[in-house]
Amino acid sequence: MLTRSSDRTLTEQLADRFAERIRSRLLPAGARLPSVRECARQQGVSPHTVVAAYDQLLAQGLVEARRQRGFYVRDYLQKVPGAPVASGPDAMNGIADGDRPSPLGSIGMRVSGSHINATALIRGMFHQASSKPQPGTGVFPPDWLEEARFVPAAVRKITGSRALQDGSLSYGEPMGDAGLRQALSRRLTAINVHAPPEQIITTVGATQALDIVSRTLLKAGDPVMVEEPGWSVEFARLDALGMRVLPVPRGPDGPDLAVMARYCEAHAPKLFVSVSVLHNPTGYSLSPGSAHQVLQLAGQHDFHIVEDDTYGHIAPDHATRLAALDGLRRTIYVNGFAKILAPNWRVGYMAAPPALVERLLDTKLLSTLTTPSLLEKALALCIEQGQLRRHADRMRQRLAQARARSVQLALDAGCTFAAEPAGLFGWVETGVDTDMLAQRMLDEGYLIAPGALFHATRQPCTLMRINFTTTQDVAFWKAWKRVADSVR
Repeated sequence: MLTRSSDRTLTEQLADRFAERIRSRLLPAGARLPSVRECARQQGVSPHTVVAAYDQLLAQGLVEARRQRGFYVRDYLQKVPGAPVASGPDAMNGIADGDRPSPLGSIGMRVSGSHINATALIRGMFHQASSKPQPGTGVFPPDWLEEARFVPAAVRKITGSRALQDGSLSYGEPMGDAGLRQALSRRLTAINVHAPPEQIITTVGATQALDIVSRTLLKAGDPVMVEEPGWSVEFARLDALGMRVLPVPRGPDGPDLAVMARYCEAHAPKLFVSVSVLHNPTGYSLSPGSAHQVLQLAGQHDFHIVEDDTYGHIAPDHATRLAALDGLRRTIYVNGFAKILAPNWRVGYMAAPPALVERLLDTKLLSTLTTPSLLEKALALCIEQGQLRRHADRMRQRLAQARARSVQLALDAGCTFAAEPAGLFGWVETGVDTDMLAQRMLDEGYLIAPGALFHATRQPCTLMRINFTTTQDVAFWKAWKRVADSVR
């Protein structure tokens, strides 16, 4: 908080606070700063202090003043080479000439613009706003993961063997450790995804697997369908590669099939990216009927499907997965272990159709050569001995208890749920602009994830995503209610 006993003036303190958030991308490009009057009220200072602080930010090139609209964070990030440049009346709105609503605009769909910013949420994952639990993060708390004591034991066992020397003196297998791929093949069979080891490629986390697929199957300008709301990193990553992002509304049973069909007719997309099970941020899971129709569309219009099963570890084995129904013909299955086990290990994998394996492997070799075999061998040991399965079972039980408590606290605070609570995340209706709410909550020491981050084009939104494991704190909900009431 601002303090009058500091050796720095209130103006300097306020300017420094905004500057730090802008540079760390917690205030992303295009975000609007509070009005002078509102900021003065929030911080308990005079409007003259706020004006002076905003002037300092202007002088540093961090914000820009828009006539009769206020102060906005400048977009100083470089554009993708070859991207269209905004001009004319739309330039002030950050809309590039090539990013106007598509011909499908009359039916309510729009190709996303090039100004997609996910780094606010990504950086927030690594930015500890305070020692308090952080509702906006996308991972289990460290103390939950510390229960997996078998992980360091597996590493010690592997490094204490001949494998340490053998694994250190060579690059390892391009496809990934053979033992891990065999263990993964057996694990996939348990969820009815039949993938022999030769169809499995290990990666540096699930995120790299998604990137490898995009770089292998797509070229700049290709249209890609992605569920909305969705993981903002996927929107931003595809956009950075120069793809045309086609947002598909996600409902309780699956993607909006009518929207997908119209996209297929008008744009001939090459790829569809989907989180079938415990979708982020809604928690929805795909129904069998919807899955069959998605696969029918893929066959009719010749596109591939990337199925991101990141949250499959905490989902029932019987949950519907496209890869299981498809038999890995058009579907590429992606998963990893960061969420459930060891975030810093960055071990992920993909199971792909036989015809794509060599192409995907070539892309992996061009990006990282191989992956760390020692960690892969340790993970294989954890899977083979049943430790990972038992750990996942315990996490599911503990998460169910946390979810029940968090849901009740949210309801008591006046929130409602836009989707039936399930999995790790809650999609919460707040009734207030959550971009503004997020900035106010940072002052309270809490990082929240505003709903705008989960859409292809950033627009005001009253939804927010919460992590059920980090919202069991009564103190958070008291602070949230106080701040939400003040911004209504």
